[in-house]
Amino acid sequence: MPPVVSIKNLSKSYAGGFEALKDVNLDIEEGEIIALLGPNGAGKTTLISTICGITVPSSGTITVGGHDTQTAFRAARSLIGLVPQEINLEPFETVFSSVSFSRGLFGKRRDDARIEEVLRQLSLLDKKDNKIMTLSGGMKRRVLIAKALAHEPHVLFLDEPTAGVDVELRKDMWEVVAGLKASGVTIILTTHYIEEAEAIADRIGVINKGEILLVQNKADLMTQMGQKKLRIELADRLDAIPAPLAGYDLERADDGLHLTYSYDTSGERTGITTLLTDLQKAGLQMKDIQTEQSSLEDIFVGLVKETT
Repeated sequence: MPPVVSIKNLSKSYAGGFEALKDVNLDIEEGEIIALLGPNGAGKTTLISTICGITVPSSGTITVGGHDTQTAFRAARSLIGLVPQEINLEPFETVFSSVSFSRGLFGKRRDDARIEEVLRQLSLLDKKDNKIMTLSGGMKRRVLIAKALAHEPHVLFLDEPTAGVDVELRKDMWEVVAGLKASGVTIILTTHYIEEAEAIADRIGVINKGEILLVQNKADLMTQMGQKKLRIELADRLDAIPAPLAGYDLERADDGLHLTYSYDTSGERTGITTLLTDLQKAGLQMKDIQTEQSSLEDIFVGLVKETT
């Protein structure tokens, strides 16, 4: 099955020579959730805006559902729902009329049952007659998603969907996104929250300075690029690491009672067995041993540092 979104050699430059996007290539499969991670100014919003037709690319091609976004804009855009970062809603409109209006903008016939289904899906049905101005920030974000879904898109772009939302509402929003995926919607989200990507994404993309550094299955990324740490608690305080153990690049905690050994999970040998043997030979008595997997945040920070 061909990708639902296909981006080939996409670049975007502005007057003055600033390159917001540099030769971006990315295929997005139908029904997946892909999270784009990157620092401020990395190009995340520019990429989404260009796919959605808000920004005109300098070069390259984008197809959505097989439709070129330049030569068949209406057909491509009809398949896309976009939830922007900014909450820009008419405060005196009701929830129902606001969402219905968005459906009409795409030339869809009136369908109150469909609108109510979208509102129910987003736990907004009991608020349908409320004016936007009476809603909380989290509820307003839900309205933005409802407006983006009103015309039944195949692909949903969420640009920082939980920005400014508290932790509880953020987790609630993750459940909403998981439900949308279950209904067959392909979701592309940008986020600053590493735990957000780690919790809900199938694939992770890292973008920095307009370039895609990698796009990979989340589990594979954690396995291939993650490191594990072996934390060793000693029975007695150690003032300095003995010379025979220097080759292991151990970290000694300030309290002198803990040592940390880092090793690559994809390596053929971890070196743990020989380390433990050499610790005993050095006369060190171990009280406890624990392992810890590096997080997606560690991986992300490492990748971005390499390009700065």
